[in-house]
Amino acid sequence: MNSLLSLRNVRAGYGRAVVLPDLSLELKEGEALAVLGRNGAGKTTMIDTIVGVTSQFGGTICLGKRRLSDLGPEQRARAGLGWVPQERNIFRSLTVEENLTAIAIPGAWNLKRAYELFPRLQERRLNLGNQLSGGEQQMLAIARALMLNPKILLLDEPTEGLAPIVVDDILKILLKIFKSEGMAGIIVEQHARRILRLVDRAIILDRGTIVHAATARELLEDDSILEDHLTVKKKVHAPRQTL
Repeated sequence: MNSLLSLRNVRAGYGRAVVLPDLSLELKEGEALAVLGRNGAGKTTMIDTIVGVTSQFGGTICLGKRRLSDLGPEQRARAGLGWVPQERNIFRSLTVEENLTAIAIPGAWNLKRAYELFPRLQERRLNLGNQLSGGEQQMLAIARALMLNPKILLLDEPTEGLAPIVVDDILKILLKIFKSEGMAGIIVEQHARRILRLVDRAIILDRGTIVHAATARELLEDDSILEDHLTVKKKVHAPRQTL
């Protein structure tokens, strides 16, 4: 299977601050990758760097044979990156249908397929973005990214802040996108076990560095790895001495 996305010795951050000191990874065609780690580990910075909204100080990012490091965010989207940020960034003053068609690129993913995947959006197609619930906005953000007909779908905390029943719906949709449709993807997620069933493999970041890489199955079968790298350890205070 060919390499679809490659990062080589990427050094990046915000302003002059370096968050990713030396990151290298590959994503193959049709492969889904989970990016795990504690808060502040560099997960969002990694996604932001791939889509081009951080300061990149070194290294290269390539989509296939095309070098992305020299392109701006819009050009990277046109090259094949579909991005669903934490903030969702939908057009709140446009209708659902206008959101979906405003930046669409012709291809296999069209309005009909988007509505088939998200029936709720078809029901709400004439509603403005700011009239949608949080779950509906997340559905719209994912559907809008698919309308770019991307080669890779990048999702940053897609279930954050959603009601459990909505989380279940989103996970079922993502499972279909990655497993049935064969879309390549990178998902940043706080809840490891929630997302590992949707992906092929995972990396764990700590201070912008990959500290563990494994298949999703290996991580699901060995709780100790997730416990060691993701559990927030409580400080142990020495007992007070009684005088």
